[in-house]
Amino acid sequence: MSAPDYIAPPIFDPRKVPVTRTGAGMPAISAEVMLPQALRERFANQPTWSPEILRESSFSQRQIANASVLFPLVMREELHVLLTQRTLHMSTHGGQIAFPGGKADEDDADAVATALRETFEEVGIAKSHIEVIGSMPTYLTGTQFVITPVVALLQPDFELQLNTDEVAHAFEVPLSFLMNPANHHEHVFEWQGARRKWFSMPYPDASAPNGKEHFIWGATAGMLRNFYRFLHA
Repeated sequence: MSAPDYIAPPIFDPRKVPVTRTGAGMPAISAEVMLPQALRERFANQPTWSPEILRESSFSQRQIANASVLFPLVMREELHVLLTQRTLHMSTHGGQIAFPGGKADEDDADAVATALRETFEEVGIAKSHIEVIGSMPTYLTGTQFVITPVVALLQPDFELQLNTDEVAHAFEVPLSFLMNPANHHEHVFEWQGARRKWFSMPYPDASAPNGKEHFIWGATAGMLRNFYRFLHA
């Protein structure tokens, strides 16, 4: 019998994994850096910088697959990040907070095409509302997906049409909250002799399904942390 291609880690509540430290004391990103034109210019003339996280500890034997997510910055009075909560029955990352996105199709021209297609399929936002301004370094998940985060500015007049087979909930978080490292919590989890470190960014919100907070963690939090490093450079 062949080995399974996905070895799920033990069921655990990530909220109960101790916080080893936070980013308190690190500088928050200033409001001027998070303006749409400032972000356009930063991607056009990128500073020298290094992402903090490029890969997670693997717990899968499946073949590596390419995927893309849209890192959607909604242009309200201040920028907000649009995030989704995946449905519980999804085969990987079920119930977790995620950017819109998914696995690349053979017909996709590139990573941007994948991100735009998946965003329309998951939350119904057409590319006419989306201005792609750049991309971040790829991020390898523990489930063997090589994810390209495609950063985009969104006109705020879109109407969400959730694909309820994949998306249970969608919500927005102020970019200023996510780019304040005091809200970044570092966790350490031991499994099968491996030590896995990951970040969480719990966002208090009474409209969350649990009535308390959206618990942003894992790959999504890792890509947000990298974005912080990019803006801080």
